[in-house]
Amino acid sequence: MKIAVDAMGGDFAPEEIVKGVEAARDRYDDLTFLLFGTENQVKPLIQNMDRLTLIGTTEEIEMGEEPVKAMKNKPNSSLVRAAQAVKDGQADAFFSAGNTGAILAASIFIIGRIRGVERPALASAFPCFGGGHDEFVFMDLGANAENKPSHLYQYGILGSFYAESVMGIKNPRVRLLNNGGEEDKGDEIHKAAHQLMKDTDAFNFLGNVESREIMDGTADVVVADGFSGNATLKAIEGTALTMMDQLKQSIKGSGIRGMLGALLLKPALRSLKHKLDFNENGGAVVLGVKAPVVKTHGSAKANAVANSMGQIKRMVQENLVGKTTDFIKENAEQLKVKKSSK
Repeated sequence: MKIAVDAMGGDFAPEEIVKGVEAARDRYDDLTFLLFGTENQVKPLIQNMDRLTLIGTTEEIEMGEEPVKAMKNKPNSSLVRAAQAVKDGQADAFFSAGNTGAILAASIFIIGRIRGVERPALASAFPCFGGGHDEFVFMDLGANAENKPSHLYQYGILGSFYAESVMGIKNPRVRLLNNGGEEDKGDEIHKAAHQLMKDTDAFNFLGNVESREIMDGTADVVVADGFSGNATLKAIEGTALTMMDQLKQSIKGSGIRGMLGALLLKPALRSLKHKLDFNENGGAVVLGVKAPVVKTHGSAKANAVANSMGQIKRMVQENLVGKTTDFIKENAEQLKVKKSSK
């Protein structure tokens, strides 16, 4: 199983990317890696070349660049070359921690969109603290800043399939992220999307959900437009990091009793931190393209990179893309329901 890696993408690339890849190589004996990156920056970081192949590139796509233009103007960038390797059959999957828009553009225009999917999206398993499951599917997390009602409708179908086939959730409950629970809340796009979801039998739609409620376990799939989804994701991550830091500072300043109490609570606090720390989980999956594509957080460190490789391994082993393609073919008419509401 071979993974094409954009070694130059991410805030801490290439150091943390290379560390993560080597950790995954040592953890999973059936994975091999193609590392695409600037040779004089990447090569000195590699501890050994076992099951690693370094392919030199001369360009980098920066985080702030316009995605499609950057992809076209920098054909020898690490991101584009890694995606091309998947298209050419040299690798089974594509990984990057780089520019989200460029990853999506490369996924659609190089790897290719599955026929029947209007707009691929970023989906991730997100922690929750209620209901019958520990995680729910959250999408779109930033692949598309703007969406049509038909896109949000298809996300309900794709998210339900992912929740059922990968996470083992039967008849997953779908909710639409909005600024209120009533069906007449939100802008015209969300109102139209709500009606499409309400009127379909393609998935189990239970109505709107507010951002403050998404971690309560009231949904197995939360559908959002890319702007709202990404903003909600970052707000939750920032709040979690701040609260954990403030809790730590409060314990330090509470004297001997606080310190003793913290020792007793240490296992529970460690478990909570583990659940909320994105570095402990895999990345976001681009659903709707012809090969496994995983994008992890731009500030991801080596552990998050290694965990993402394990996630890709499971996706390839379980033939997620093949199953998704078959599912879309079998449910083509349901996917077309929204055509009249674009």
